[in-house]
Amino acid sequence: MTQQATAEATFAVPTADATRELGRTLATLLRPGDLLVLSGELGAGKTTFTQGIGDGLGVRGPITSPTFVIARVHPSLTGGPALVHVDAYRLGSDVEVDDLDLEASLETAVTVVEWGEGKVEGLAEERLEVIVHRKSGDEAEDIRSVTLRGVGARWTHLDLSAAESN
Repeated sequence: MTQQATAEATFAVPTADATRELGRTLATLLRPGDLLVLSGELGAGKTTFTQGIGDGLGVRGPITSPTFVIARVHPSLTGGPALVHVDAYRLGSDVEVDDLDLEASLETAVTVVEWGEGKVEGLAEERLEVIVHRKSGDEAEDIRSVTLRGVGARWTHLDLSAAESN
């Protein structure tokens, strides 16, 4: 049974810096045990968004795409939760996801899974789905939007629009 979104907000992010800033501000709303499932086309800005989350959480960096190592743990430098950054692009089955043993740190870390849609939702009943969309056109050099969609009770009363920086 698929759970319905309980909160949703969409943001325009015209630059990489704006994408990072949105992630940085969102980090102030995150807590240990949060699972973020990022989706979006290649080059849309998923890793850039995660860099902002890492900055906001105050974790050891740099945050780079974990495509070839699959998963990286970035410990906190401030006493907060670690950031577990996963790239599920090359994972083809539930068994490969299980082999990562993400459950071991799920309750104590903020876990961000790029390309996780359809692969990691079973890890937690509550999650934040992050859809990064990039639209290129004749009139616009690069237009991006980020939609945050909370699923489950954790997100029911959280105002996701608060992730927008002032």
